[in-house]
Amino acid sequence: MTTVARPLDRPALNVPALGMSVAAIAALALALRAPIGLTLVGFVLFGALHNLLELRYVLGRFAGLLSGRFLAVLLGLITAIALARLVSGRYAEIVLGYAVLIVAGVWALRGRRFAMAALVAVLAGAAALSLTHPAHHFVVLTHLHNLVPLAFIWEWARNSPMIRAVSAAWVLIIPAGLLLGLGDGLMRLDGPTRLSPAASPLFEGTTAARFLAVFAFLQSMHYVVWVWLLPRYAPAATARFEQRLPGLKGWRIWALGAFAAAILAIVLWADYGTGRGIYASLAGYHAYLEFPVLLVMLMSFRKGQS
Repeated sequence: MTTVARPLDRPALNVPALGMSVAAIAALALALRAPIGLTLVGFVLFGALHNLLELRYVLGRFAGLLSGRFLAVLLGLITAIALARLVSGRYAEIVLGYAVLIVAGVWALRGRRFAMAALVAVLAGAAALSLTHPAHHFVVLTHLHNLVPLAFIWEWARNSPMIRAVSAAWVLIIPAGLLLGLGDGLMRLDGPTRLSPAASPLFEGTTAARFLAVFAFLQSMHYVVWVWLLPRYAPAATARFEQRLPGLKGWRIWALGAFAAAILAIVLWADYGTGRGIYASLAGYHAYLEFPVLLVMLMSFRKGQS
């Protein structure tokens, strides 16, 4: 069974790296001066579209993994998560989220009973910790989601050290600098923190401002990866997806993303809380599907495996 894709595309080193560098500079400047505005504008313009394009990439690039019974079980669990989000079932979402990881781990480690038992024990312990500290769980999940593109870029651009280096810089080094206070002199809030999904009672004052800036920056770069970088420079993944779902070939998925963005903007304008809730429910598919893929990649990766 195919689990990990080879680097099907060999991107030119300079253009993607340069593009991400320019985008990172612009996103950093806006994240420091207008983090909430940047978060909201990016969310309205690219939130729905990036969901679709990320699903297209993952289902295309890892078509051999995400298929058959394994995909059906994952989609069933993630659909339950989407329903739990609609009714604010936080504890149900936590349990189901760990169930997704356990299913992925058991699939990746089938036949290796000791490793499988160890993984299940670790995830069960983590689940218990998350259930006793749900606020911390969702804050970590919110920020972790924005770090995930580095893993997909790393796998895709294994023959492109410049792309890897630039990606590591904006995913790890810049956020670390912000959290250490290197941008404090330039930071300011531009609206109520309740408008940002990164807002949390866990943080106050300067620490809260730093996390908001980090979230705004990483979310913006998250969109750059899924809306520009991989659609432009990983055409093989798109081709494999379109073989599976020809009804979403070419411009159709972009049109669907634009339509979804327009509907989302209308709902947000009418009732921000309702719009956020609906988006969070549907976004669960791309957010939770990426974690089992990464887990399987981590546990089953072997050099030369396709």
